[in-house]
Amino acid sequence: QVQLVESGGGSVQAGGSMRISCAASGPTRTSVAMGWFRQAPGKEREFVASFHWSARRQTYAESVKGRFTISRDNGRIAVILQMDSLKVDDSAVYYCAIKYNSQWAYWGQGTQVTVSS
Repeated sequence: QVQLVESGGGSVQAGGSMRISCAASGPTRTSVAMGWFRQAPGKEREFVASFHWSARRQTYAESVKGRFTISRDNGRIAVILQMDSLKVDDSAVYYCAIKYNSQWAYWGQGTQVTVSS
């Protein structure tokens, strides 16, 4: 069984930075990508960023482009999301996910990111 463990999160002032990480364990060798989604109270879950292994392609939601950076953690099946210039609207529970066969198949428990003004 694939397990995703998220770390980081917490509270930060608007304009500040935060880094969250996600590491996968189990049968992950056939995964094609990892990514981050988020969900704020009263809103739908939305895509944030992803990293495609073979293409080394980074993809971002328009709302975070230029402020967030996703990277692979060394050669591991793990990703880091560096969040800069944080806004109050970035406050959400951030969920890590791993992709197999064009599907986001497994999800982490989520980590809370709170941005205060």
